[in-house]
Amino acid sequence: MRVLVTGGAGYIGSHAAKALALAGFEPIVFDNLSEGHEWAVRWGPLVRGDLADKASIAEALASYQITAVIHFAAHAYVGESVHNPRKYFRNNVANTLNLLEAMLDAGVSRLVFSSTCATYGKPVMIPMAEDHPQSPINPYGESKLFVEKVLRWYESAYQLKWMSLRYFNAAGADPDGEIGEDHDPETHLVPLAVQAALGARAYVEIFGSDYDTPDGTAIRDYVHVTDLARAHVMALQYLIDGGSSLALNLGSGVGSSVRDILATVERVCGSAFEIRCSPRRAGDPQVLLADPSLARQTLGWTALLSNPEAIVNTARQWLLSLHTQRATS
Repeated sequence: MRVLVTGGAGYIGSHAAKALALAGFEPIVFDNLSEGHEWAVRWGPLVRGDLADKASIAEALASYQITAVIHFAAHAYVGESVHNPRKYFRNNVANTLNLLEAMLDAGVSRLVFSSTCATYGKPVMIPMAEDHPQSPINPYGESKLFVEKVLRWYESAYQLKWMSLRYFNAAGADPDGEIGEDHDPETHLVPLAVQAALGARAYVEIFGSDYDTPDGTAIRDYVHVTDLARAHVMALQYLIDGGSSLALNLGSGVGSSVRDILATVERVCGSAFEIRCSPRRAGDPQVLLADPSLARQTLGWTALLSNPEAIVNTARQWLLSLHTQRATS
C-alpha cells in the first residue's frame, strides 16, 4: 500500500516514513524541501512538489496509486505565526484545502493529520484530554484547528475518514541514528541544550524562571519522535481496519520542567554549559501536560521512549553524527 507523506522530508515526517516502511507500507514523500532535507528521504521516492500546486498533488496521487495520506506539511513556529499570520493560513489552511480537494477528486478517502496541542490554547485543566476546550492563542494553533473543523465537515459530506493527532512537545531522534532534528533556525530546547553541551553553542536561554512551578520554569510533556512516528502508522492501520474518525492526544502524560531537561542534558552529555534567564514569552502557559489515555484505549499506543534520558541520548547521538558528517563533507 502506497501512502503519500506530505512534509515527509521534515523532522517528524521522515521518522514516520521510516516507521511506515518498517510496517510494510511504501511511503511516497511529497515535499518542496523548503524546510525538509533530501537526505532524510530514505525509505521511498521523493516527489518534489508544493501543496500550493493542486495539479502536482493530483499527479502524485495518480502516478503512485496512493491509497492514503499522512499530512505533515505545515509551518510550525508559534512566534512567527503571530508576526506573519498570512504565511500560516496560506500554507497550513489554503494548501491543506488543495490537498483535500485533490484527494477527493482521486477517490483517496483516508487521512492522518498532524495537529497540535496548540489548538487547546491556555489550559483550563491539567492534564489536557481531547474534550478540553479548543481556543487557540496564536495563528499556528488556529490554522490547525481550522483544518480539524474542515475534516469533520468533509467526512459528513464526502465520507473522508481521518485521524487528527495532537502532538505535545516532539523531541529526540531515531535510535538507529539514521535521521534526526535539523532545523534552521533551531528553536527546540533539547537540540539547543545538547549543542551547548557539545560546545557548538555558547549558552542556552530560559524564557521565564518565575512561573508557579517547583523550580520556576515551564513544564512540558516531551514525546519521543519515534513514538510519534509509530502512532501515525497505528492511526493509519486503524482507519484501514474501519475505525471511526477521531482526534487523539500524543504525549507521555509526564511533565518535565525546562531545568529538568537542562539537567538531564548535562548529565547525559557529561558537561555543563551556561544558562541565561530571560523574561517569559507572551502566551507561553506554565504547564502543558497531555492525558494520552484515549490513544492508549483506541490504538493501543503508549509512549515507550518518551523519557528525558532516552530523548536526550538519541538527540546527542544524532547531533554528534551530524557534526561529524558536516566536518568531513
